[in-house]
Amino acid sequence: MAMSSILNADDIKKALDAFAVAGSFDHKKFFEIMGLRAKSFDEVKKVFLVLDADNSGFIEEEELKFVLKGFSKDGRDLTDKETKEFLRAADKDGDGKIGVDEFAALVKE
Repeated sequence: MAMSSILNADDIKKALDAFAVAGSFDHKKFFEIMGLRAKSFDEVKKVFLVLDADNSGFIEEEELKFVLKGFSKDGRDLTDKETKEFLRAADKDGDGKIGVDEFAALVKE
């Protein structure tokens, strides 16, 4: 499933452009710009399933590094620091990965 079937393509581009520079990623602003915060749980879950590249039911740190590419092939890789900060913000149970409920809660922050 393509992200553009869930989110507006222009909003995705705006969000990716806003964080094109390495070290600039802010998940709260990213989700807000692309309109994900206003989406229903089911729509957020669809986004989660696209980002869960290995279909494990979790977004692990290695998948998180490529999260922007999940929204568009033109997205950049997150830096190690951005990846770790993103994981730390979302991983509420401390298991080192992000479940769908943790992801949904992060999106709505």
